Amino acid sequence: MERTFAMIKPEGVSRGLIGEIIMRIERKGYQIVALQMLSLTSEMASEHYAEHVGKPFFTRIVEHISSNPVVAMILEGPDVVSEFRKMMGATNPINALTGTIRGDFANDMSLNIIHGSDSVESATREIKLFFK
Repeated sequence: MERTFAMIKPEGVSRGLIGEIIMRIERKGYQIVALQMLSLTSEMASEHYAEHVGKPFFTRIVEHISSNPVVAMILEGPDVVSEFRKMMGATNPINALTGTIRGDFANDMSLNIIHGSDSVESATREIKLFFK
């Protein structure tokens, strides 16, 4: 079984979408093997987005993700990394299909509701960061 990291971002939490997103994950058949609500420090947010250091949007995304609580999860299932990314939809909600989390709930690329690891390697790194 493969594992991935998923995070409901501050706008998903504040809009009351936690239950809806968890329901979709469970209906798909994935196991939620760990779950926690937490507030990220700037340091933790910077480590999470380390691959974006130096990019023009880095400061903005670190400030946003640490602005309010998030829900962090470890999901388990067959091909969960790639399949969960399909469930999330395109990063830019304008391009996200209806029926995906971002296609149904997100309105703005910087407020796109959810994060999911983009590879098994990223999942391993993110899981270690959020679940020690």
